[in-house]
Amino acid sequence: MDKGQGGRAAESDGPRMDDTLSNLIGGLSFEERSSNPEWLKEREEAYNSIKAKRQEELEKKVPVAITVKLPDGNELTQNKKGEAYMAWRTSPYDVAATIAQGLADSSVVARVTYSDYASDYSMAEDGVAGENNLMGDSMDEVNASDGEEKEAESVLWDMTRPLVGNVSKLELLKFDSDDEAKTVFWHSSAHMLGEALEHLYGCRLTIGPPLKGGFYYDSYMGASDAFKEEDYKPVEQEVTKIIKKKQRFERLVITKDEALDLFQGNPFKEQIIRTKVPDNTRTTVYKCGDLIDLCRGPHLPHTGRVKAFAATRHSATNWLGDTDNDSLQRMYGISFPDKKMLKIWKENQEKAKERDHRRIAQKQELVMFHELSPGSAFWLPHGARIYNKLISFIRGHYWERGFEEVITPNMYNLNLWHTSGHAMHYKDAMFSFDVEGQEFALKPMNCPGHCLIFAGSTRSYRDLPLRFADFGVLHRNELSGALSGLTRVRRFQQDDAHIFCRDDQIEQEVLASLEFMKSVYNTFGMTYKLELSTRPQKALGDIALWDRAEGALANAMDAFAGKGGWRVNKGDGAFYGPKIDIKVMDAMERVHQCATVQLDFQLPIRFDLNYSTGNKEEGKQFARPVMVHRAMLGSVERMFAVLCEHWGGKWPLWISPRQIMIVPVHAEFNDYCQSVRDKLHKKGFFADVDLSKATFQKKVRNAQVAQYNFQLVVGKNEVENESVNIRTRDNKVEGEVKLDDMIAMVEKLRDEYK
Repeated sequence: MDKGQGGRAAESDGPRMDDTLSNLIGGLSFEERSSNPEWLKEREEAYNSIKAKRQEELEKKVPVAITVKLPDGNELTQNKKGEAYMAWRTSPYDVAATIAQGLADSSVVARVTYSDYASDYSMAEDGVAGENNLMGDSMDEVNASDGEEKEAESVLWDMTRPLVGNVSKLELLKFDSDDEAKTVFWHSSAHMLGEALEHLYGCRLTIGPPLKGGFYYDSYMGASDAFKEEDYKPVEQEVTKIIKKKQRFERLVITKDEALDLFQGNPFKEQIIRTKVPDNTRTTVYKCGDLIDLCRGPHLPHTGRVKAFAATRHSATNWLGDTDNDSLQRMYGISFPDKKMLKIWKENQEKAKERDHRRIAQKQELVMFHELSPGSAFWLPHGARIYNKLISFIRGHYWERGFEEVITPNMYNLNLWHTSGHAMHYKDAMFSFDVEGQEFALKPMNCPGHCLIFAGSTRSYRDLPLRFADFGVLHRNELSGALSGLTRVRRFQQDDAHIFCRDDQIEQEVLASLEFMKSVYNTFGMTYKLELSTRPQKALGDIALWDRAEGALANAMDAFAGKGGWRVNKGDGAFYGPKIDIKVMDAMERVHQCATVQLDFQLPIRFDLNYSTGNKEEGKQFARPVMVHRAMLGSVERMFAVLCEHWGGKWPLWISPRQIMIVPVHAEFNDYCQSVRDKLHKKGFFADVDLSKATFQKKVRNAQVAQYNFQLVVGKNEVENESVNIRTRDNKVEGEVKLDDMIAMVEKLRDEYK
């Protein structure tokens, strides 16, 4: 995707700028809360003045007839009245209305692929050339075109923004069926939230990006003011007014000087403009109501498209995420095109709270944390049972699928990371320290170590593929504020593996990895979606090799999921190779990125890896292997958290830390119960006996609350018959069963991962 023009709004933590900039810049730009401050009118007047200039430029453009092709191949050239589609006049909304008015009114944004531009169209004039990355206020990195006038690939385009050339493919995206449409919808909602905050409090807006599930806006409110929960209702009421007004989202191209004039008095916007907009270039702003904001868009046609809005939480943060900078106030929100969606979302949020892995892990005594080792979990005995079972589950697959497990050092001389390239881009996230005058670091990933193993022996083409698996402990120096339960930690393990293979083996290895993934997530009861992320603009390596690799991945995905069973994420591959993004959905239909399959052409080059080809022709005796990074669980810690919430703490028998509780109805049966426990223990089950003085009913209830999969009740008949009476944790009474038959039953459940 050419992100130089209406690319993709992306989740972000905030803008990235020069670290040397002055720390405190807010000053007196905000002194106290005031509704509808006078500068709102002044800013709007400046906007209208600039708009008049751009209108004069637009009137000089020559409308020419254009053709628009739909995804099904159908070509449209005119509307229902027989009027020709024209560049500079016809918008995606107009095209959608030609098909059906309902389609036009339900589409959030268009994805446009141009075959050519109108002769008088200029990216630079349109504010989308160069390194101006004001996309959606999220400040995501833009792959600039260096000002070149070149054909665009697919770009996101406002529904009401006139097209500027012939369209080889027009896709109309809806909220409920496309992630990019959701992102645009929430991005527009962030602007509406910003407008409400300006109206109510006169605060100075900074950035307001979309997130994976909602949005937020950061604002400067001085050093002492802060949001409170009591602010939520007024904000929601103000946004409701904005919705009812159906304010149009207007896009306007402005120069750098015009931008500085427009945002005079907001030091945060001024800093963005000075540092991110090159001199003598243009950028864009969007307007809805009297809100005017730096933004690359795209946006909804109007605010009335949002039917339900809620302020969800607030927090304090800092400008640019740096604690030495100004303190900011962040308000989060969520919105939907249907009020029923908001109701369902709120219900799911309550369910999510109940299923929160932190709550369950504490209640079930699985994991603890301590301030003396932040971001590093202490795995308690029952938690370690689950952790180890996950690892042994993957080890079983390794045995069947031809992986060789290796064990590699935890720390390396930093020279290793200079060779791999990680030191240049990743050192701040590494724990480094001095060892006898040399700099060492704890490893944050396993791949460089595996390269050393490959290079440690002479390799032949007959040896390939080599599949090295590693459960080594990894450390990453995450910021303390980013640590969150088991989903963001500093110490973790991965089911990490690297496959070294020949070019002609890529397809079979990728297909085998996908089959591996399918088996794992079928066991977990989770569904998944596949995306092929292809060559980015900043890719390294030979384009022909990239093309062959992408073709091999595509063939493997076709063989695995069938044509149409996956989608292309164009230009979103890593710089070192294409990858398959695997997005899994849990029981609450939340999306998680856990498993991955990535090709890497660069590490074999950096470590000068090669194998003998068997070809004696000069220059062809050796070749580079291709490296496949793959993980099924990803971080074991994170997968533990995902599964904990997916199952709501009701662990299936095969992975449960508390599988069987034996309950005597009277103390005289304790010895038999202990013998049953011992027999189960020898079979590898986690079995306990409740020898407390609680009543029989209380013992059963306690076991069910503790999530024991089965309670085996023992009385006089069971002792005499060498049997047990089975109950499930859902209090279903299975009845009396011979002990040996019961053991066979649970062994079958365990062996079948149930």
